[in-house]
Amino acid sequence: MTATTVERPSATTPQPSPSGPGFGAVLRSEWLKLSTVRSTWWTLAATFVLGAGLTVLICWGNAEWLASGDADESPGSFITWGMMFAQITAVILGALAVTTEYSTGMIRSSLAAVPARGKVLAAKSLVVTVVLFVVGTLTALAGWAGGNWFLDREGIGIALEGDMLRAVLGGGLFVAGIGLFSVAVGFLLRHTAATISVVLALMLILGNMANLVPGTFGEWLVKLMPGNAGSAVSMVVPFNPTLLDPWTGFGVFALETGALLALAHVLLRRRDA
Repeated sequence: MTATTVERPSATTPQPSPSGPGFGAVLRSEWLKLSTVRSTWWTLAATFVLGAGLTVLICWGNAEWLASGDADESPGSFITWGMMFAQITAVILGALAVTTEYSTGMIRSSLAAVPARGKVLAAKSLVVTVVLFVVGTLTALAGWAGGNWFLDREGIGIALEGDMLRAVLGGGLFVAGIGLFSVAVGFLLRHTAATISVVLALMLILGNMANLVPGTFGEWLVKLMPGNAGSAVSMVVPFNPTLLDPWTGFGVFALETGALLALAHVLLRRRDA
């Protein structure tokens, strides 16, 4: 009797993709990194307190004056006033989401696990943007609700429609945009203090100093500075009437942010971690 030998097919070990895990897995990883750090929640809480709290405070303190004939400002200039300060914490969160990994050396592990470095940049950008948009919109909405209560008592309340609704949603968009802008600068500079300093200088200081530049060039420089271009969408009535129209300005800000992200992507692929 002849024995028949049956050969079993050799087990094949699945080879890892050269680009690493899928985008969904990278996205979950970036969310875990952001959500499990206490500084994230402290920063988001500060965003809400500054954005909504200061709006309510300024409306309470100025409602009577705004209703009088002596006021030279519109109530719409104050109803989102606190969002100017909420952008500071958005800068901090966007910067820390990137630079903390560089300061601890964790970025090496992240990039080793995900060889396609663009996925890391995209996932981190998306997580920061979505979180800040949600928090920023809720902050602007709470500021309107609290501040408008004092304005209503003086007969100058602003309904949540038209420019007011645009400003509430725009507050979320602007805060999210600033966080994304900070993510890009964080990948470029790879240093926490440098990133926060540069972005705050661009948003809050250089935008105002551009007013010192004379002539038409100075006027356009003021309009095109990132903070000035993007902020109008978050205000019912801007304090500076020379700014670009809200959506035009935000479009300019989005292009500036996109250009920085593209540069960050190039350098992230070329530089060592």
